[in-house]
Amino acid sequence: MKNAKPLKVLFVSSECAPFAKSGGLGDVIGSLPKVLRDNGVDARVVLPKYRNIRNEHFIGINYLGSFETHLSWRRQPAGVLLKDDYVKTYFIENDYYFGRDGFYGYGDDNERFAFFCRAVLEMLPFIDFFPDIIHCNDWQTGPICILLKESYSKFTAYKNIKTLYTIHNLQYQGTFPRETMEMLEIPDYCYNSMEYYGQISFMKSGLMYADAISTVSEAYAQEIKTFQYGYGLDGVMRLRQDRLFGILNGIDYEKNNPETDSRLYANYGIDSIDNKKLNKERLQKQLGLDERQVPVIGVVSRLADQKGFDLIAWVAEEMLNRDVQFVILGTGERRLEDFFRGLEWRHKGRVSANILFDDTLAQRIYAGCDMFLMPSLFEPCGLGQMFSLRYGTIPIVRKTGGLSDTVKHYDRESKTGNGFVFEHYTADGLMWALNQALEVYYSGDWENVVKNAMECNFSWKASAEKYISLYNKIIKEY
Repeated sequence: MKNAKPLKVLFVSSECAPFAKSGGLGDVIGSLPKVLRDNGVDARVVLPKYRNIRNEHFIGINYLGSFETHLSWRRQPAGVLLKDDYVKTYFIENDYYFGRDGFYGYGDDNERFAFFCRAVLEMLPFIDFFPDIIHCNDWQTGPICILLKESYSKFTAYKNIKTLYTIHNLQYQGTFPRETMEMLEIPDYCYNSMEYYGQISFMKSGLMYADAISTVSEAYAQEIKTFQYGYGLDGVMRLRQDRLFGILNGIDYEKNNPETDSRLYANYGIDSIDNKKLNKERLQKQLGLDERQVPVIGVVSRLADQKGFDLIAWVAEEMLNRDVQFVILGTGERRLEDFFRGLEWRHKGRVSANILFDDTLAQRIYAGCDMFLMPSLFEPCGLGQMFSLRYGTIPIVRKTGGLSDTVKHYDRESKTGNGFVFEHYTADGLMWALNQALEVYYSGDWENVVKNAMECNFSWKASAEKYISLYNKIIKEY
């Protein structure tokens, strides 16, 4: 889908793999711009230069200079660095705001990301790149939409720039005291467009001022218009539903290819599924699990209630009574970390709790397990189930958001489906789906489910084409 006159798109994000990643946002921004480039789009990325980005990523980086950015009476320098790879990646440098451990969770996050948003807009003439679309992502970039419309569009170079605002998770809204408006130098008449229960919301400012809004799956685009999933912004979503689009995320199929992935113990494909068993055996050995032929269930996730861990905790003992092994990898809420450590202590040889993040171990879990558990309360898109399908590890999921768009319940009569799905968020529902999976596992039909899973295609190709169509629609119609 080549363009005669290349579209120019600037992705603005607080994360981008491999530089900075805490979840799916980093994966998306690390993958989608590359596929857009393959399709003739001049796609570029900008993110903060955090202190904990590994030094190896700055080999060959170019320092372009700096300029002063104003936040009301505050004056701070904004350095600009460029990683001139296939996708040009810019970094906004300011050690006062970003020379800290981690990405978020500081008392001045409003000031930190207000600075980032203003610095991004003021960077454009500095790098001589005025995009057709600024593609903003999540609450950290919401102020760009309102700043562009209320201030910068008055300048000729900025007046034709459009914005697309993508919601990766509506639960995280960036709410701060009303005084933040003064810091951003946003006029008082904009208050209603930012107000959220007496505070202001960076997320709401993006939703109200963006030329178009997208979410990361079609189902989630519908769900967030309801009270249950709207987190107080469902009215805004219904107000702007004519500008709301759902485009399913994808994954990098070259990097995540079981036939070539160097992180695996052994490579395999649809025609060599037997080699998948070698990954299971080696995973059991590495993690100290009993080396025997039983179903191995895996989880790779941030440990948070959203991901359904209260259900997993509720059924853990009953699940282990089914003679299965359980592997979990991730960090998050302390009480959940402690629960899974305790579960491992009580079930040595049958449970492996890895409270850390290890990219190589994550891939080995995707490849070495038989089943992948993802019983989310809500899931805007979810990438874990896509990774597991790619590696032939069968997802057990709840029917919500992107999970319902990607996983179809296996039907033993028609031999169709790629996973096991339950609808209601209950422990009984989760155990029903798990029991369904175990029945098929022992029925001799499991290899067929695995092949169905591996034949799915959730690469970025189709999604990238939808984004290009949406970009053109925004430019022409909005």
